[in-house]
Amino acid sequence: MSSRDEAEPAITHDPIDPVEDSPDAGAPAEITYDEGLYPARPRRLRPRAHLHASGIRRSFADPRVADASNPSYVEWLRRQSMLGDADVLVRGLSGQPSMWRNSYARPDARRAIRTASVWFTAYPISLITAPGQSYLGALGSADLWQAFESIGITAVHTGPVKDAGGITGWTHTASVDGHFDRISTQIDPAFGQEEEFRQLCEVADDHGGCVIDDIVPGHTGKGADFRLAEMAYKDYPGIYHMVEIPEESWSLLPDVPEGEDAANLNAQTEATLAAQGFIIGELQRVIFYSLGVKETNWSATGPVLGVDGRTRRWVYLHYFKQGQPSINWLDPTFAGMRLVIGDALHSFSDLGSSALRLDANGFLGVEKSMDGTPGWSEGHPLSEAANHIIASMLRKVGGFSFQELNLTIEDIRDTGRVGADLSYDFINRPAYHHALAMGDTEFLRLTLRTSLARHVQPVTLVHALQNHDELTYELVHWATRHRADVYSFRGEDITGAQLAETVRADLIETLTGPRAEYNLIFTTNGIACTTASVIAAAQGFTSLDEIGEDDIDGIRRAHLLLAMFNAWQPGVFALSAWDLLGMLPLPQDEVSSLIKHGDTRWIHRGAHDLTDANPTATMSSSGMSRGRSLYGSLPTQLAAEDSFAARLTRILRIRGEHGIDVATQIDIPDVAHPGMLVMVHRLDAGDVEDDHAQLQVTVLNFTGEEIEGTIRSDVLPPRRTVTDVDSGTEIGHVDGLNSFAVRLAPYAGAFLLMGTADEPPTTTQALPLITGSQI
Repeated sequence: MSSRDEAEPAITHDPIDPVEDSPDAGAPAEITYDEGLYPARPRRLRPRAHLHASGIRRSFADPRVADASNPSYVEWLRRQSMLGDADVLVRGLSGQPSMWRNSYARPDARRAIRTASVWFTAYPISLITAPGQSYLGALGSADLWQAFESIGITAVHTGPVKDAGGITGWTHTASVDGHFDRISTQIDPAFGQEEEFRQLCEVADDHGGCVIDDIVPGHTGKGADFRLAEMAYKDYPGIYHMVEIPEESWSLLPDVPEGEDAANLNAQTEATLAAQGFIIGELQRVIFYSLGVKETNWSATGPVLGVDGRTRRWVYLHYFKQGQPSINWLDPTFAGMRLVIGDALHSFSDLGSSALRLDANGFLGVEKSMDGTPGWSEGHPLSEAANHIIASMLRKVGGFSFQELNLTIEDIRDTGRVGADLSYDFINRPAYHHALAMGDTEFLRLTLRTSLARHVQPVTLVHALQNHDELTYELVHWATRHRADVYSFRGEDITGAQLAETVRADLIETLTGPRAEYNLIFTTNGIACTTASVIAAAQGFTSLDEIGEDDIDGIRRAHLLLAMFNAWQPGVFALSAWDLLGMLPLPQDEVSSLIKHGDTRWIHRGAHDLTDANPTATMSSSGMSRGRSLYGSLPTQLAAEDSFAARLTRILRIRGEHGIDVATQIDIPDVAHPGMLVMVHRLDAGDVEDDHAQLQVTVLNFTGEEIEGTIRSDVLPPRRTVTDVDSGTEIGHVDGLNSFAVRLAPYAGAFLLMGTADEPPTTTQALPLITGSQI
């Protein structure tokens, strides 16, 4: 990914000038918190003209000197800033009747799911397109959407496509985090044009789908907004958690290396500045910790000339990388809030999105502790309040949102009560990988039951296979707030901290290291891998080169099992091109420059060609190397009835025909075989008063061996027939002990329906083997 040297187009509108900086609001009240929480360290929407109201027009400028002494440079930055765009956008929508047509106070997961139940999660820099075709142009192809429609995919999550990275002088610098360091409301020209995004929304609607975009309410990149903040321009410093350090204290700050614009504080400097009252100091954890690179969450700028002629040095917060300064949601100017809301409304009003992902939205509040413990930065009430505002605004314009919140189950529950309509399933994701790796579902059953016990129904979650991120094993719920709680696991009582460590160790030992060096640990968060490479490791392949044509079917069957787990329960089901095509990770030497600082995720972001758009291409237009596909392109797969995509189509058809996506989960029974998982659902479309709703049971075999056993649950009425939907055959009856028996082939799954009336049992016969032959 190369930097672009061209000057960005400037905005020719004249935004309303933000108010001048407010005086210091004074010292914060002494509010403590429970330091035991964490350890240190609608129907789909066609794009509507009545929302197209931004009035943003752009032209090119010819700048000169790149510092605050040049009014032309300051104006160039201001005209491409996100805050400047936000002022124009909100002015066009304020007072319009379109802002009062939709309810917005409460999240509505089932309404969101009825809009889009099965999502394709795309990643811009990895999609191989036809020569001369943009990413958005390829994603808006009618042929691709025809394939999506035939499979049962009803939404595309585009991934981040707006300009990202930074600005140094007049030069735009590359993204430091896969375009999650946004600096503009403009579409990055590398991915296409705004009109192509709108066309994508139209094509999706024509095929019964919709488009999901991204916003990042927690941080930006170091673009125009951050550079203006460094210059102390009007209320731009209020966008960020940044503090001016008086010149007499500059000796406390680290020197900024030549060629850099900031230096990370070490722990001693962080503590010193905190003790002197400049910054909050240590937070609950350091995400992306790397010795000598990121030792704390704070960095110091070099001297920067301000628009008032003063030279300043700042210390600023970044939960993530140094190039991702964190947004301050409670600055008196509310500049950060205005920026984020403006970006969100642009995606809806100008571009035509129907939903947004809220990235890193669990880190919107930060507060100093009064007792010497780390500052409160996760699960903070301000995050809940800010998410309520963002999600309510999106519902107000007729859309919905989902969040990626890798915190405790209680945090996901509490934030979801008023915030985003859906939450990413970080609860069960590491658990189902653990079940596959170990051939034992005990931990998965524990996570499912714990979720129900804490009132997080799976209908409120986005159950996903691989996306652009690592497969997490942080297990935050167990390792933090519940680290001292006692759980029964493998026949003994252990603490939550011990449970998290045991599961993490199982995953690392089975899926990485000498057993599978093609999968890499990603900092402290998880494993960089694809779903196919997780399966390969679980099945004993020590090298990806060992996987031959005869081995692909076994990997595919396990892959379909994981799809059944995620799709045959309430909630959204999401998958990526890496899953659809059965992609394997890239060899480490092909992305050595990208992973040299520890971001190993680049190995699983290999380029892929969904539609054979460019069969001879060895990389994407963004420069990602092409990875190995086990399953082939979608046209090839859809022409073969035993392919992954063709069999996935059957799984999704069963899902849709029986309304499991909006059902209610009511039991996770014990199992007769450790490799078996059973989930019991009521097909009530969310009506908890419907006592007559039909019951459904999902039964899965997480092992490569044939298994059999008895399923027992108090919620299963005796004398009801049990029918396998896939084969259409009756496999037995529920007996007087509320149980029935099943026999499953390796990696097989069954979608079973209970009869709606008592029926006498049939003549005893041999227990049929459920193979999923139609799947």
